[in-house]
Amino acid sequence: MMNSLALLWISLLLYLAGALLSLLLARRETVAIYAAGLAAMLGGIVGLFAAAPTLLGGGVITYVTAGPFPFAAFSVRLDPLAAFMLMVISLLVVITALYSLAYVQEYKGHGAWGMGVFMNLFIASMVALVVVDNAFYFIIFFEMMSLASYFLVISDQDDDAISAGLLYFLIAHAGSVLIMIAFFLLYRQSGSLEFAAFRQASPQPIMASIIFLLAFFGFGAKAGMLPLHGWLPRAHPAAPSHASALMSGVMVKIGIFGIIKVGIDLLGANQLWWGVVVLGFGAVSSVLGVLYALAEHDIKRLLAYHTVENIGIILMGVGVGMIGIASHQPVLAALGLLGALYHLLNHAVFKGLLFLGAGAVIYRIHTKDMEKMGGLARMMPYTALAFLVGCMAISALPPFNGFVSEWFTYQSLFTMTKDGGFIIRLAGPIAIVMLAITGALAAMCFVKVYGLSFCGLPRTEKAALAREVPWPMTAAMLLLALLCLALGIGATHVAPVIAGVASSLITAVPAPSLQVAQGAILFPQHSSQAMLSTLYIFFGLLILPLVILLVTRLYKGRRLAFRHGGDPWACGYAYEQAMTVSAGGFTQPLRAMFAPLYRVRKTLDPAPLMQRVLEQSISGASRAEPVWDEQVVAPLIRVIQWLSQRIQWLQQGDFRLYCLYVVAALVTLLIIAAI
Repeated sequence: MMNSLALLWISLLLYLAGALLSLLLARRETVAIYAAGLAAMLGGIVGLFAAAPTLLGGGVITYVTAGPFPFAAFSVRLDPLAAFMLMVISLLVVITALYSLAYVQEYKGHGAWGMGVFMNLFIASMVALVVVDNAFYFIIFFEMMSLASYFLVISDQDDDAISAGLLYFLIAHAGSVLIMIAFFLLYRQSGSLEFAAFRQASPQPIMASIIFLLAFFGFGAKAGMLPLHGWLPRAHPAAPSHASALMSGVMVKIGIFGIIKVGIDLLGANQLWWGVVVLGFGAVSSVLGVLYALAEHDIKRLLAYHTVENIGIILMGVGVGMIGIASHQPVLAALGLLGALYHLLNHAVFKGLLFLGAGAVIYRIHTKDMEKMGGLARMMPYTALAFLVGCMAISALPPFNGFVSEWFTYQSLFTMTKDGGFIIRLAGPIAIVMLAITGALAAMCFVKVYGLSFCGLPRTEKAALAREVPWPMTAAMLLLALLCLALGIGATHVAPVIAGVASSLITAVPAPSLQVAQGAILFPQHSSQAMLSTLYIFFGLLILPLVILLVTRLYKGRRLAFRHGGDPWACGYAYEQAMTVSAGGFTQPLRAMFAPLYRVRKTLDPAPLMQRVLEQSISGASRAEPVWDEQVVAPLIRVIQWLSQRIQWLQQGDFRLYCLYVVAALVTLLIIAAI
């Protein structure tokens, strides 16, 4: 039987083969689509088998060989965290690859073969990144991932996609610069580019804090954490939907992986305020992310803002874990990391499902505007069912997976408030309240999304003529819907595995033995603290409709009339589609309540003489947008543009001058390295 490393190489080779075949078959796009999709699917399946032994059995597998560069050996480390990330990536890859077999047919004649090339390179770079154990190759694969995903973002080649791609490219590389500086400082401390040497470096507290902050904001930019989220609600909607699912489901988690890798694995999370900072940024990201999502009409942009929200929830768990390590509370640390990693997995599943569901709707009616949808549950029943499951999962409703991971996050926050100093006792309740607000607003948001998109009557002719999508797309969505349920009701089997991954990260203090399940019951640390059984909830929810049906049959008599079909009552007027609830009307009370967080942009701006005449029209022709983009991001972009114009004189178009720049940069770096 092949070992995990051999399976890992085979997985990577399959992704590279898929990219190469798609390139070679560019003139036969149908064949190229199937070659790229099937290669990715097989690579994902092999990746799952590669991750399973380490994930289930623990231990660490290492491999070192000479690389193409003499200053950096090519080293691989498959530890429980890397195996967990490999599992998450491979799981979503298998299902999105199945979906792509039908979805990418829509792009035939518009570069579908290129999509296959960059998709497979994108996946291969993510897989290589999570297992590599050398800073130089980590940066190489990080840049490959960013570059491949950039080409996926600009697939449509329209102005919006190119603008979104450019913004993503700039923020991604700004984050890369911060990460490179952090790794350079660790190199100066350790004298090596190997992560093993970084772990032994033990930099001074001030230097360690500088390295952590650089890495935190560098990886935070990739994760889409506030205030570095500006690229995310523009890039994810611009990309094809199966690429959006992978970008939101797993690529942003590379940022979380990097924060855990540097903050906990390499630096040991030995300073309490690091965890407080991560917790604070997570709490703010979760609340503001869902508030900005509520104001959106574009279904993919709305889902992108919910990625900001869920990244915030994951960061809250990571923050609790770091606080536990710094305060020498291993059980608290393991519990926080358990909640974070469980939600990382769950978010990959339900957000992948929601993006694929949105893609299925767009595939049929060719619009992202929820105001132009409606009534799709009748025409697309399987898509509607799968999307409903995704909505319930992301809203943390039992017995689905999102409920379990958020429950563990709550329990870690409750545990944190019991011990610690004033700051910790203050931060815990505030974080709990913010997480509760986030959950309530998320549920409200997805009532809006599902109601506007799938319920009621069709608002446009295209929505009225929609039909179910091809079977590979339907099968992919239903598989993810089943996973949302399985990860919820099967939590007693999943949570102990993830608890093992969380415990493996805690080396600075005695590793905890965290028991979180017994039989069908989940509990944090001890059953006297809290208990939960999603399996019992599931059976209760199955039995409840049968009880209601039985009571209705026994006692209805003549008192309950039969339902009658027909149009809704409209106060005596003929019912029209325009009478249905709009996205803006649904969220108007919240937009009024949180007005300081929004900026109203007028979409109708008449001449001054017409302002009074068209006052009502102007009020209606407006939309709320995040104030952050206008007040912070836009001025920052203007400053960068101004600086770019000031140094434009360096670009003379002379190749010889550019060679001189390269030599000067190399000499400068050699001098810095020699100091």
